Amino acid sequence: MVAEAFTVDLNEPLVFQVGHLGEQYQEWVHQPIVSKEGPRLFANDVLEFLTRTEWWAIPLIWLPVVCWCLTKSVEMGHTLSEVALMVVFGICLWTLIEYIMHRFLFHINTKSYWTNTAHYLLHGIHHKHPTDGLRLVFPPAAAAILCFPFWNLIRLITTPTTTHGVFGGGLLGYVMYDCTHYYLHHGQPSSDPGKHLKKYHLNHHFRIQNKGFGITSTLWDHVFGTLPSTKTIDKKSS
Repeated sequence: MVAEAFTVDLNEPLVFQVGHLGEQYQEWVHQPIVSKEGPRLFANDVLEFLTRTEWWAIPLIWLPVVCWCLTKSVEMGHTLSEVALMVVFGICLWTLIEYIMHRFLFHINTKSYWTNTAHYLLHGIHHKHPTDGLRLVFPPAAAAILCFPFWNLIRLITTPTTTHGVFGGGLLGYVMYDCTHYYLHHGQPSSDPGKHLKKYHLNHHFRIQNKGFGITSTLWDHVFGTLPSTKTIDKKSS
């Protein structure tokens, strides 16, 4: 007996439907639906509200934390040039974390009910509905939780007096990442590097989704061999 394929009803809350797709989920989630209105995920209004985030909330919430971290570094006796170096290192570290998370976590293959559901909430919703502006940046509550392992990682590789500066730089890198990501989807850059990055990222969404994992930079795609061919990017932009 052949099991009947599950059909997702886009008019109903999606989160607890997508898990039933099983092995069909990966194919389904990578067939984008382009529309200004995003789908409803939860029947519960509070949970639904928590899945929606305006892009400007990211700098509004996190830039004061960045400033506090850098101020702490100065109070610990570091010069402005030393703090600037910590910030640059933190931003570079973030670009690597951004790449690793996008490639190995956001694009993990799933097929069970709960792994499909978790993946959809984490990143699948963005690939299925890439123009949903309220589900593009990372929800602040989720980002706050992820700050703890990121802080502990920074502590492992820095000294006690440089932890705040590097963490602040990494957090600034995250803010740049989320704002850049939003702009690449909803802005209209007329010159490089923005114009190239937009082509590069939309190529990841609509053509080769297992390449081009960098958002703010293509550096780590060069380093790890996941750079899509130039011909593919040019074809997308033509």
